[in-house]
Amino acid sequence: MKRIGNLYSQAFTRDALLAAFSVASRGKRASRSCYQFERRLAWNIDNLVRELNDGSYRPAPYFSFTIKEPKPRIIFAPAFRDLVVQHAIYRVILPIFDATFIDQSFACRRGKGTHAAADYAQAALRAVDRDSYTLKLDIRKFFYRIDRGILRRLVEQKIKDRRLVDLMMAFADHGQSVGIPIGNLLSQLYALIYLSPLDHMIKRVLKVRRYCRYVDDFVLFGLTREQAVDYRARIVEYLATELRLELSKSTISKTLRGINFVGYRTWATRRFVRKHSLFTFRRAVARRNWQSAISSLGHARNTHSYRAMTRYYQEHQS
Repeated sequence: MKRIGNLYSQAFTRDALLAAFSVASRGKRASRSCYQFERRLAWNIDNLVRELNDGSYRPAPYFSFTIKEPKPRIIFAPAFRDLVVQHAIYRVILPIFDATFIDQSFACRRGKGTHAAADYAQAALRAVDRDSYTLKLDIRKFFYRIDRGILRRLVEQKIKDRRLVDLMMAFADHGQSVGIPIGNLLSQLYALIYLSPLDHMIKRVLKVRRYCRYVDDFVLFGLTREQAVDYRARIVEYLATELRLELSKSTISKTLRGINFVGYRTWATRRFVRKHSLFTFRRAVARRNWQSAISSLGHARNTHSYRAMTRYYQEHQS
């Protein structure tokens, strides 16, 4: 496997950091931290260039807070100047790793997302035998249990620039012995890198033709029941021995029963949003939180729930 070096110097030129600032500031111009950074933009960029190149740069501690929807999670937010550095790293390494991911890995990638994942899943349900089975699995507390030593080895399989890898791993450290910080730009990419070997094992070793994954939820289509039981056991073993992860739950079901995946209940011929999504939508309308309600409608497009939700929205808007 070809390893790529000399990336550190590419990532942290003045022009590269200015480009990273441009991306990092999108949607954040009203924030105090972004405003203060932009107010002295040239000085801040030059200071970052100096610190990154003389080795004195250190990321600031994350600011952490808890969100409760869709379930309680601790979010780790970097300082704005560190977000600029993360974007500079991301711009350099994303093309390298993205080329190694399978097409059916749908999270946090350009041209992918939940709608594309749901479309693929529905197409797979249509393509396989009606009497076949699906195997749906998800991983227990995925971000909290990522082994950073394994993550580093996976990163080093493609990157041989020691300084860059050290800095990448500094952003993966959030004060706990295992896991990576949720809500972090680079953490999204780290999650893709960490489970990419699982994708290739399922496609190349198990030779599953129709398979897709969104973060830590993944589905295998068109199996016999015996295959589903066998593949589940082999995936459990692979996760434990190679990635030090374990399943949260798994479901083996007939294709005719559809699947619950990426926020949708999907069958070969129809698709609905989940009950929790309907609850969230109706609560947003009741509170006249139109932005949230419109977001829910966007999630429901191309589903059989959309027409009824649109009618409900129109009836309660006045």
